[in-house]
Parts: sequence; structure tokens; C-alpha cells
Amino acid sequence: MLKPIALQVEAPIAEAFQNTTPENRQALQTLVSIFLQCVSQPTPLQKVVQEICSDAQQKGLTPEILEKILKDDF
Repeated sequence: MLKPIALQVEAPIAEAFQNTTPENRQALQTLVSIFLQCVSQPTPLQKVVQEICSDAQQKGLTPEILEKILKDDF
């Protein structure tokens, strides 16, 4: 079940998120969700990063898509 949360970010980041495509917004929400899920469990940072990368790739986020998202929005 999904539940909305509020995050405080710098104004340009919030604007970029609000102005991006629905696909990019969903990809970014997925990354944040994965990150928060991983950091809520006490594991070494390297393992968290590996899990985030693996989970993101399984959900279809490729390095190329991530690069495009970052170039388009920031």
C-alpha cells in the first residue's frame, strides 16, 4: 500500500520534480522509496547502495534512463 509523505528539499529540486514528466516523477519516487526502505534497515552503506541499484534495475530504471532524468531536470 502506498502512502504519501512530505520531504523538504531545495526549491530548484522541488520545481524540477513538479515540472518533470509523469514517467520521470514515478522513477524518482521509486528511487526515494527504495532508498528509504534500505536505510530503515541497519546495513552498511555499500550494501544499501547495491540494493538500491539492483532494485531500481529490476523495476526498469537503467543507467541511461537515470542519466536522462538527471540531465532533463537539473
